[in-house]
Amino acid sequence: MTSAQTKEGLKKLPDNCLEDSIAILDFGSQYSQLIARRVREASTYSELMPFSVSAEELKRLNPKGIILSGGPNSCYDEGAPRLDKDIWALGLPVLGVCYGMQLMARDLDGDVTPAKESEYGRALLTVVEHDTLFEGVEPAINSWMSHGDSVSKLPPGFKVSAKTVNTPVAAISDDERGFYGVQFHPEVVHTQDGQKIIENFVSKVCKCSQSWTMDKFVDQAIQEVRDRVGDKRVLLALSGGVDSSTLAFLLHKAIGDNLTCMFIDQGFMRKNEPEWLVDKFENEFNIHVHFIKARDRFLEKLKGVTDPEDKRKIIGNEFIRVFEEESKRLGPFDYLAQGTLYPDVIESSGHQIDPKTGERIAVKIKSHHNVGGLPEDLKFKLVEPFNKLFKDEVRLAAKELGVPDGIVRRHPFPGPGLAIRVIGEVTKERLATLREADWIIREECKRHKLYREVWQVFGVLLPVKSVGVMGDKRTYQNPIVIRAVTSEDGMTADWARLPYDFLEILSSRIVNEVPGINRVAYDITSKPPSTIEWE
Repeated sequence: MTSAQTKEGLKKLPDNCLEDSIAILDFGSQYSQLIARRVREASTYSELMPFSVSAEELKRLNPKGIILSGGPNSCYDEGAPRLDKDIWALGLPVLGVCYGMQLMARDLDGDVTPAKESEYGRALLTVVEHDTLFEGVEPAINSWMSHGDSVSKLPPGFKVSAKTVNTPVAAISDDERGFYGVQFHPEVVHTQDGQKIIENFVSKVCKCSQSWTMDKFVDQAIQEVRDRVGDKRVLLALSGGVDSSTLAFLLHKAIGDNLTCMFIDQGFMRKNEPEWLVDKFENEFNIHVHFIKARDRFLEKLKGVTDPEDKRKIIGNEFIRVFEEESKRLGPFDYLAQGTLYPDVIESSGHQIDPKTGERIAVKIKSHHNVGGLPEDLKFKLVEPFNKLFKDEVRLAAKELGVPDGIVRRHPFPGPGLAIRVIGEVTKERLATLREADWIIREECKRHKLYREVWQVFGVLLPVKSVGVMGDKRTYQNPIVIRAVTSEDGMTADWARLPYDFLEILSSRIVNEVPGINRVAYDITSKPPSTIEWE
């Protein structure tokens, strides 16, 4: 998100909208969103903003404190990001992380110089001053470092509160003004007591009430939808994932039958999922779903296509065509509901603002395919109740709304579905093969209570064949690759260390029960260097 885009969004926010919250100024760190999430985990609302936000804008928004993120630059680099220096005079507590600490030192008349030895990865941190920030923290903790510069001269009024062997000034503090700096990254899980440090800043330094709870959010979101939509009609493209399902529950509570749910069955879902989904919503949740059967037209479009990017584009474009046809048939509608999340907002540039109303207009549909755009003559006003939430917060909201655990705990599933887990050409027969193998994988994971232990687990069908022996006969059939990863947010992932005896069960069942498969392999590559999905 560019500075200009963010400022555009900030101008629409009401006065005091960030009261009792933390503003996080982003200097380009890969961990900026993680800082925001950690503050949320401290039951305090956080807002990620560009580093270029003005002191005047922050004063209007009225946060309780500010966190300066890390970043890839040296604060002495030409063109390095700078802070509006008037921010230091706002009287707000400030926590600088890594680059943020160096910027704090430099702006407040300290010195920053290249470190004699750069520090990357784990480092033992010794707390030399248990000030407010380090209250309740162990005297020596493992911390996560990633820096080439260090503070060489303290700004006036500051003292050293922590050090490492290579970094004598690893944390600084000015308790009187509420200014703190840490050279390490408390937001990453590798830092021991990192969450405690963030909570100390939020609750003890900034005096936040820690009132950011999902029950309050859900109540407020329902009321805001009612106030905004009134008796107008809202269309939701339901995918069955936790985001769209939770959104359906919330909207139905808010506007009842003025919500229209549309499920497009493109033929790439897992075994029995489309039928299960519609049955659940219709008969158990009492939310009507228009079930659009479109399997044949999607398969026809994919004939002979093997390139993964071409697959995604074709599926996305066809989804838009079906969506356009069906929305016109079922409509007219005033609003399109989307399960847009806060990371989507931060990263997205595919939106426009209606100059008359100030509302966002959909020009890029966030379908469960994440590709394609709405036709120019089919624009909706957007309803996006989750656009301030992270994925884990949506799951908490789902629980508050009574969404069944089977949906809340559903593993992430790509928009193009099994079409990108069938490597090579997608046919009805190859989809059927993968569905059966994938069903076995998930069934056994649930049976052995491993499903919740991993972020994702699934099968991949390869376009190659290998020689096997089955029933004293040579076979020449396809292999299935099992992919299982652990992750916190999907941005990085480690391959899951599933037990060998469990993998043996999977292999035996797949080879014996799925026609056309004579070999099972296990993917032991992390992200990076690979991606979670194969395509």
